Amino acid sequence: MKTAKCSRWLAGLCLSILLALPGLASAQDNAGIDVAQLKQGLDTVWVLIAAFLVFFMQAGFGMVETGFIRAKNACNILTKNFLDFCMASLGFFLVGYGFMFGDGNGFMGIKGFCLSGLDSTVNGLPLYAFWLFQAAFCGAAATIVAGGMAERMKFVAYLSYSFLISALVYPIVGHWVWGGGWLSKMGFADFAGSTVVHTVGGIAALVGTVMLKPRLGKYGIDGKPRVLAGHNIPLASLGVFILWFGWFGFNPGSTLSVGNGDLISRISINTNMAAALGGITAMAAVWYRFGKPDLSMAMNGALAGLVAVTAPCAYVDPWAAMVIGMIAGIIVVFGVELLDKLHIDDPVGAVPVHGMCGIFGTICIGIFGKSSLGLANDGFIYSGNPTQLGIQMVGSFGTIAFVVIMMGIIFKVIDLTVGLRVSREEELRGLDIGEHGMEAYSGFQVFSTM
Repeated sequence: MKTAKCSRWLAGLCLSILLALPGLASAQDNAGIDVAQLKQGLDTVWVLIAAFLVFFMQAGFGMVETGFIRAKNACNILTKNFLDFCMASLGFFLVGYGFMFGDGNGFMGIKGFCLSGLDSTVNGLPLYAFWLFQAAFCGAAATIVAGGMAERMKFVAYLSYSFLISALVYPIVGHWVWGGGWLSKMGFADFAGSTVVHTVGGIAALVGTVMLKPRLGKYGIDGKPRVLAGHNIPLASLGVFILWFGWFGFNPGSTLSVGNGDLISRISINTNMAAALGGITAMAAVWYRFGKPDLSMAMNGALAGLVAVTAPCAYVDPWAAMVIGMIAGIIVVFGVELLDKLHIDDPVGAVPVHGMCGIFGTICIGIFGKSSLGLANDGFIYSGNPTQLGIQMVGSFGTIAFVVIMMGIIFKVIDLTVGLRVSREEELRGLDIGEHGMEAYSGFQVFSTM
């Protein structure tokens, strides 16, 4: 009875507010309140909330990567995730933002370092709000690599990498796509970062993982892969839920405005459905292949769907987002198998999830995208014209080539100076003790020779 009364009271209150809104707006006009200023305020709050959600994804990455690796390296991977955002913030503030959004040429910006000499507003938003949103994206790209190179990379080497990708590599690709660079002039589309964030991070992880070589004991004398099981699947599950939640800031927040409710709603449902179908198909694929519904693969399937739909989320209908998620879930299963056959040791699946599915999602714009939803050209299934598909492929492969070259140079220089990999003894004992002198689970024996 009390619940019914409360519901009627709330309904009456909402109705009263709705009826009062026209009068309030009129009063504001009479008082001379700047409607444009009010809109900017609402947009700023929207973008900052989205930035906070994307920042919270750092916790998700930390939980996923920690759960998927062994207990003796848990502190190490969390320290890398924590310092990742610190280094990304510094690098992106000093020079990264200038390279990405400063005035320059088709390749990179050459102004705006330390945010100096820039307009106070960007895309109708205060500069600082826009910078924080972009810095959160930069941090996400940087932290992807931690999982692929987990359990054997030196901490000082990781800090060096994290600063350089945030200050140089990520911003230059970002300039190509979002800063008025050569790809944007071609009509290349990447709404929220399948290329700029995930392909960059995933391919950087691939380069680093190849150079770092597999973990000790990962492959037997016969060449067959061994399972080095993660120590905490519940923790990884929590991380995936955090990432899924944070993606509702990542994709819808990229509208940079609350003005178009239809657009925000479409992006949100596309984001959710791609994740859901990715998880289902990944679980089905691994169940069919190996006879068991593997939770870790289902979780990576959901992340694969999220990564793949990040670029096309604004340009496709929900049915297309579901198809994209389904295919991404299958890609991640076979991608993990492919890496094992090539003896590329990726402990958390960063390369299949972010690299392969980031490329796939980018190309999907040229297949499923619609010009009526803001794309330069209709996708292939609507027009039979491969123009947009070709543009997407050029952009994706150009990004891959650039990241491979740049990260190859960066990792090689780091290896020649401070070294990339810890010693054999340190790797066997665990990086928590060797690098940090501490344990994630004090009082529990976590030493192993695997």
